[in-house]
Amino acid sequence: MDKRANWLAALLLALATPALGAVKIGVTPGALADSIQVAALEAREAGLQVEVVEFSDWTTPNLALENGDLDLNYFQHQAFLDNAIRETGYDLKPVALGILPNIGLYSEKFQSLEQIPDGARVAVASDPVNQGRGLSLLATAGLIALKPDTGWKATLDDVTDNPKHLKFVEIEGPQLVRAISDVDLAQGYPNHFVNAGRGDFASKALLYSGTADRHFAIRFVTRDDNAANPEIAEFIKLYQTSPKVRAQIDASNAHNPKLYSLPWLD
Repeated sequence: MDKRANWLAALLLALATPALGAVKIGVTPGALADSIQVAALEAREAGLQVEVVEFSDWTTPNLALENGDLDLNYFQHQAFLDNAIRETGYDLKPVALGILPNIGLYSEKFQSLEQIPDGARVAVASDPVNQGRGLSLLATAGLIALKPDTGWKATLDDVTDNPKHLKFVEIEGPQLVRAISDVDLAQGYPNHFVNAGRGDFASKALLYSGTADRHFAIRFVTRDDNAANPEIAEFIKLYQTSPKVRAQIDASNAHNPKLYSLPWLD
């Protein structure tokens, strides 16, 4: 009788508990996908079905979201989103902050910025926003000069001084990690190197951008008409509060707190 009573109580509780819906989220491979997968597993255990879709580029996740193939994506910072909306007219909206990854200048051939030779080949992101971030870091390093007040909005056309005659190679952001052996210096994302099995190298950038600018924190982004979706809010809350997610973020960044920050805690 006790077992039957326990079973009946459990059944009644299940029937009384409202079932959560489903969330389909788009990510890019690496630290972002890894942490989202951990959150998705915990969400499923809590009754919220989450499907994770990985994209190898930085264009399709917004297109898929705009078209209704996704409920949410998690791969871009505010500057990238603003540029995407300006170029496409997409009706997208950030609804929460995610991690703030550092970026760095990396080289397999040289141990310091002073060693970068005349005519060196330098890889930068091909998209305008992340390219500007890389160029700004090169300017901070003293390797180039940019037009006044361009900062992270700079393009190659804004380079006003290039004393070492650097030769720039534009490469799609997610592929920069693969280009490092083919160039002398590259803009890079530490967690991409960790994902490629090079955690030690991730911590050996010749210069880092820093993690103080929340403008470059990764955003959870949805369509404007879906921004109040309670399942999305539930998933984001889980992501931001889960110790397992936090542990995965740390592991995906080589257990190096210099490589990332968690701006939603501020």
